[in-house]
Amino acid sequence: MKQLPAEYYQLLEQLQAVDFVLVELNLYLDTHNGDEEAIKQFNHYVSERKKLRKAYESRYGPLMHFGHSYSGTPWNWDDAPWPWQV
Repeated sequence: MKQLPAEYYQLLEQLQAVDFVLVELNLYLDTHNGDEEAIKQFNHYVSERKKLRKAYESRYGPLMHFGHSYSGTPWNWDDAPWPWQV
C-alpha cells in the first residue's frame, strides 16, 4: 500500500468527526424540529463538511461515487487506498 502523508489522516479524521456530529444532530432534529440552535449547528457543520470534503478530494481523490464527487483525469476511482482501508 502506498505511503500517505499525515495530512491525509488528519483530514479523514476531521471528516469522520464532522460526519458523526451531523448524524447526531440529524437524529436529534428528527424529534426536536423546532430547535433553532440545533438547526444553526447542523447548518454550520454542513458547511464545514463541504470545506473538508473539497480539501480532501482536491488532494487525495473522490470520497463518494455516482455523481457525488468529481474524478480527476485519468479516472481516479481505482487509486488506493479507499478511506475505509486506512
